[in-house]
Amino acid sequence: MSDFVAFLAEWRPLIATAIGVAGLLILILVRRVNAFAALLVAALATGLMAGLAPDAVIEAVQNGFAGVLGFIAVIVGLGALLGVYLEASGGAAALARSLIGNRPAGPAGIAMGFVGLVIAIPVFFDVGLILLFPLVQALAMRAGKPALFFGLPLLAGLATAHAFIPPTPGPVAVAEILSADLGLVIICGLAAGIPAMLIAGPYYARFADARGWLPMSDAGDGAEEESAANTGLAMRAALVVALPIALIVAAALAGQFGIDSSILAFLGHPFTALLIGCAAAALALSADDEAGAVRLKDGLSRAFEPTAVILLVTGAGGAFKQVLVDTGAGKMLAESFAGLGIGPIVAGFVLAAIVRVAQGSATVAMLTAAGLCAPLALAAGLEGWDLARMVIAIAAGASVVSHVNDSGFWLVSRYFRLTERETLRTWTVASTLVGLVGFAMVLALGLVL
Repeated sequence: MSDFVAFLAEWRPLIATAIGVAGLLILILVRRVNAFAALLVAALATGLMAGLAPDAVIEAVQNGFAGVLGFIAVIVGLGALLGVYLEASGGAAALARSLIGNRPAGPAGIAMGFVGLVIAIPVFFDVGLILLFPLVQALAMRAGKPALFFGLPLLAGLATAHAFIPPTPGPVAVAEILSADLGLVIICGLAAGIPAMLIAGPYYARFADARGWLPMSDAGDGAEEESAANTGLAMRAALVVALPIALIVAAALAGQFGIDSSILAFLGHPFTALLIGCAAAALALSADDEAGAVRLKDGLSRAFEPTAVILLVTGAGGAFKQVLVDTGAGKMLAESFAGLGIGPIVAGFVLAAIVRVAQGSATVAMLTAAGLCAPLALAAGLEGWDLARMVIAIAAGASVVSHVNDSGFWLVSRYFRLTERETLRTWTVASTLVGLVGFAMVLALGLVL
């Protein structure tokens, strides 16, 4: 009996963490508790069960919440503003039509994947789908193909950028929790995300279409005709999207190559780079008619509405991570994985995938896995490119198996008029390919970086 008590005392932090994670999933899945509240409850309960004093638990939650949001809130807010300018000005749609052009069905599907990849960097997944769905319908009608022939590439591009490429909130939050350089995360995200998008989107769409898995009745009624692309507007939109990313990447590469430039470091900081991008958007994408001005004004007034939940969930994820650090559970978890021969990058993918399949939300899966894996990365001494790869590995795990507990599953089902079986055979498979191919690329990058 005394041995059992000693075992419980020794492993108390890790046992508390296991109970806390299980409780988190029960709150979200069974009790349908909001993810923000569920993460906070899990953080508080885990800290108390692990033996922290009540005031120490509160301090850990406060420090973790504030530490993450001090960086994330600014980026998410500026990213939301940038997305509003692109959406309200018509720049996003013009850029999409310009990339598609008059290409045949096959190349147009590949182009649609890149459209999703680019558009989802400043625009949220669901907004990107809603914004570009008429273009998917028009392409399907023109080519005589199922809407999913072009829809799957778009969805794969949107999902890849949403999970892999900052300044979207998920990878930014994971990068902050793991203390990874955002510029290196962007590079790794693109290197892993582009092959993942191509295989999960246009190539899988061709494979599925050849086997009759894409229903022809899914294009819907009243598909809009394609309008001519505004080349000038499309070019300005592309520059607005590329400018902040280029600045952030340039600053990161300068640091990697030992180039000491305080000006470049300042301009390439995510705060400054996104602020410059917003200023460029305000100048280059300003409305040239009254209707456009009204759309822009309305969009700016609602710019921060979708960010509130993201910021709260992100802050709660940071609080959970800090509790694991302060209780010592993170260190014990790192030692346990090391004893099993599982590296931190593989552990990040596996943990994120388990949470994703269990509760559905990619963002919650990423934040939970990041909190669990931050001590693993610290114990393994990861830095630089390896930390960036770990961020993408977690993002890949959080992308797999979108199914009935994911709101994105039902969004796709509703827009493309699919049954649950059809959605599982198309979108669920595509999302899983995004995660698996992305993770394979992360492992491959480890051989060259």
